[in-house]
Amino acid sequence: MCFRSIQHFFKLTTRSKHISNPARRRLLQAGALVFAGATAGLSHAAQSPPERRLSFSSLHTGESLNVSYWTEGKYQADALAEVNHILRDWRVDEIFPIKTDLLDLLFDLQNNLHNNRSIEIISAYRSPSTNHALRKVSNGGVAKKSLHMQGMAIDIRIPGCKLSDVRRTAIAMRRGGVGYYPNSGFVHVDIGRVRRWG
Repeated sequence: MCFRSIQHFFKLTTRSKHISNPARRRLLQAGALVFAGATAGLSHAAQSPPERRLSFSSLHTGESLNVSYWTEGKYQADALAEVNHILRDWRVDEIFPIKTDLLDLLFDLQNNLHNNRSIEIISAYRSPSTNHALRKVSNGGVAKKSLHMQGMAIDIRIPGCKLSDVRRTAIAMRRGGVGYYPNSGFVHVDIGRVRRWG
């Protein structure tokens, strides 16, 4: 029901002489509920961000990206292609589609941290060959079926935020796995099952 229709409804119910007082009262109450619902919807729409924007800085390649990957209620294909490129496996220059749920996790993580500085990428997508090579030298620190190989995980740090705060906030969100690597200077987040380590 549009705002003009609601106004018209109130005028009719308050001016009509043919509706009894109890009936008029019920109509007014019903109209008030409809109005409250309509305005609540407008309020919610006004609170939704018009876009979802992320900034990345690759510590290995020196590349940076600031992009609005979701606007006008949908994901933007060109922006996602840019994200996939900067989050590629730089060791073998292999690109893989990063899951949009992971991007949304990062967007919400930054909002919860009240920090919109560029996310520093330690590792994002990993090809199977890279994952296998890293497993050989990691002493069990790299999973055989790592979610990095599915575009579902990223290792990050955020300038201006303590690693412990990034970890704590990510755990509180309960959107997937959170690994803590303070000695290596990063936090792992993924969109797999909820769990934590480190």
